[in-house]
Amino acid sequence: MIEVHDLHKTFKARTGPVHAVRGVGFSARDGEITGLLGPNGAGKTTTLRMLYTLMNPDRGSVRVDGLDFREHAAEVRARLGVLPDARGVYKRLTARENIAYFGRLHGLDDATIASRTETLASALQMHDFLDRRTEGFSQGQRTKTAIARALVHDPKNVILDEPTNGLDVMTTRGLREFLLQLRRENRCVIFSSHIMQEVAALCDRIVVIANGEVRAEGSPDELRARTGTQNLEDAFVRLIGSEEGLHA
Repeated sequence: MIEVHDLHKTFKARTGPVHAVRGVGFSARDGEITGLLGPNGAGKTTTLRMLYTLMNPDRGSVRVDGLDFREHAAEVRARLGVLPDARGVYKRLTARENIAYFGRLHGLDDATIASRTETLASALQMHDFLDRRTEGFSQGQRTKTAIARALVHDPKNVILDEPTNGLDVMTTRGLREFLLQLRRENRCVIFSSHIMQEVAALCDRIVVIANGEVRAEGSPDELRARTGTQNLEDAFVRLIGSEEGLHA
């Protein structure tokens, strides 16, 4: 379980301070997929970077399985599997070697790495490119490799930033099924997206973020009921406002 409380983050710019995240708070439970839904620039990626300890907040706290992310940073990282917004993979290594490298960083032995690699390669349909160098991989192949190496240590909590961005239809369908499998395994899954169809198809709960703030939180049905709309897209527009500064 991941619990977020009152996160704030401000960046300096030539024109003055930019308040990227302003008081974001929510809970993501085990056995559920929690979606961060918002337009580009809403603060989703900055929020996620603070969750997985890449960036320190100006204020606020995060607890992962009850552990404070400041007091127990190493333990928190060990409990997280993260697909960041950058999809970089080591081009001179094969997909299998990329996964194994991350497994060793987590202190796994060779037998465990081999077993986990096989499990992930099957779940992500990677066997046809598993032993190829990643240089020249398609976007989907790079994303699958990055997800597999992020999960090689079998983390209970999974954070994915725009996992289907730039993928074709068939790869997206495969990744959807993989995320549902993670939920069936009772993991806590958070993923950010600005694609309404992805969120509607996958999420048990949705956190709507705009201008660095949480505008609403609930199940898709709860958000539609709150806004009196028939579909999630209309609910989203009403919640964030069709114009900047317009609130539901």
